Amino acid sequence: MSEPALTERPLGSVAVDRLLDLLRDGRLSVRTGPLVTRLRSRLPDVAHYLELAYQYHPALVDAPFADFHLTVRTPRNLRRWLRPQVEFSLDGDVPFEPLPRAQAPAVLEWGLNWAIAASCHQWLTIHAACLERDGAAVILPAPPGSGKSTLCAALALRGWRLLSDELTLVDPSTLQVQALARPINLKNASIELIRRFEPATQWGPQVYDTVKGQVTHLCPPRDSVARMDQTALPRWVIFPRYVAGADPELLPCRKAPTFTELAKNAFNYSVLGEMGFETVARILDRCDCHEFTYSRLDDAVQVFDALLRDMHDGRAS
Repeated sequence: MSEPALTERPLGSVAVDRLLDLLRDGRLSVRTGPLVTRLRSRLPDVAHYLELAYQYHPALVDAPFADFHLTVRTPRNLRRWLRPQVEFSLDGDVPFEPLPRAQAPAVLEWGLNWAIAASCHQWLTIHAACLERDGAAVILPAPPGSGKSTLCAALALRGWRLLSDELTLVDPSTLQVQALARPINLKNASIELIRRFEPATQWGPQVYDTVKGQVTHLCPPRDSVARMDQTALPRWVIFPRYVAGADPELLPCRKAPTFTELAKNAFNYSVLGEMGFETVARILDRCDCHEFTYSRLDDAVQVFDALLRDMHDGRAS
């Protein structure tokens, strides 16, 4: 007889031995907002990572449907014993070359990002962080190394609801942003910066010597996961840039170049065609657009909280 779905049971409450058994059998699914992912792996560090980084997410056993079927495993070759590797597969296909075995938790996250970006064309998928407060969402598109994820983590730890760190999913018909509330990907100096900013944070294991350097994932706040069925409308598009020692500076952006940059950051802009163009245009019609330079996280949080106060003052007037 099938085990009942753990729809009301957070993944972190499942005993790690039981979690590993479910993963080995391919019976465990995790829900992140509107998406359900069924997972298969025999690797204990994958189970340990899920236990830490997805501890608040709903776990399901023998879910009748999943959007993705992902496997993280060691390749069936001699590398299982000599310089072992790990590979990612989606529905049985292996889209990437294997990576070093120790990078299994990061491979899971990178693979899931790829799966969403490659197939979820019911949304405009933007490479951007997104957070919400008081019903208003801020989209933070930025290239690697800009400090996007560091800023995203700081805001999520100071009362802004995390919608996503990597993939902003916008419904073209309503402009509502979906909430995934997945772990925040941090690397290198950002890891210690956030540890000092909020010592009580919970983390997945650190992964070393990746193409991005040292990588780990911050467990999303419990409230962000609890509210991931709530969508939000965009209110700001802000391009962050970390500059060591810089004072915070928020400058308005013209909407024409902002359109170009936002479209450039959308994975499926060309796939959606005219709908992609119209969706970006409608986002910018309702959003204030800025460039933001920062170095100190407390200063950055104050700037974003001031934006929120200005929004409320504007509504009151």
